[in-house]
Amino acid sequence: MILKEFSKYLQDNKERITGGQTTAVKLLAAWVREIVYKNPKGHVDKIVHTEIMLAENPQGDFFIVGKSESGRVLVNALYNFALSYENYLMSRWLSDKKPDDFGDN
Repeated sequence: MILKEFSKYLQDNKERITGGQTTAVKLLAAWVREIVYKNPKGHVDKIVHTEIMLAENPQGDFFIVGKSESGRVLVNALYNFALSYENYLMSRWLSDKKPDDFGDN
């Protein structure tokens, strides 16, 4: 349920990743930030509020931690999902490339 919501968020922002404007991990932080800074409305919001904490500094550095063991498992799953989504996009981009495309022609 939570991964499905995060997946939708990544898909909605796919162009930002492929355009080099951001990464899937940074989008994870943005997604958590959106949920944490608003009143929880649904089950996903309530679970994220209960299980995850986001800390940021003024320079934009962040870390996401679980408040409990189940929160740590959730954060790890979300992080791994973000990385796998980014790898998936890269593999799709590379699928039609040839070695000569990267040469010093």
